[in-house]
Amino acid sequence: MEYRDEVGSSPIGSRQSDLKKSFKLAVVSLLTACSKQDISKAFPNFAASEQDFLHRLFIQEEFESLCLESQVGTTLDTVEQFLEEQALNPLHRDKTNVFDVAQNVLTLKKNEIQHLENMLQKAEEQNCLIRAQIEGLKEKEADVSVMADAVQKLRRGSLNYGLPGSNDITTNP
Repeated sequence: MEYRDEVGSSPIGSRQSDLKKSFKLAVVSLLTACSKQDISKAFPNFAASEQDFLHRLFIQEEFESLCLESQVGTTLDTVEQFLEEQALNPLHRDKTNVFDVAQNVLTLKKNEIQHLENMLQKAEEQNCLIRAQIEGLKEKEADVSVMADAVQKLRRGSLNYGLPGSNDITTNP
């Protein structure tokens, strides 16, 4: 799928390709079109500094004409405008951070869930320990109750000791 920019009708990929081709063409033609030796041969009566100036001027004019032909200036203006619009749009900067924020929130929530699960597990373990202690106390209470009954019987038996008909210690009151 090709994305199209908002300004022109050309696909963004082809604009980038055109820009690269134009730049390569400009550089190659500037470096091969007219060398310093060609300028020296064409203007032998000029001083070396003047010949250098003419060579630079020729390269500059050639470069500018190639840029005009390939519409490099228009393309760069469009890119610059697009970058300025992005810089002014506060939501655009946040778009790159939305994924990071989502990942951070997801990680925090996972950590929170893990922490809560650990707390729940500890609470269940403590609950089991408390239930075991309660059962142990109930058993001790039952044992104490049985012992209290036995002591009560012994007391009654000792109080009734020697009374007529009290030969049986295990009689219930």
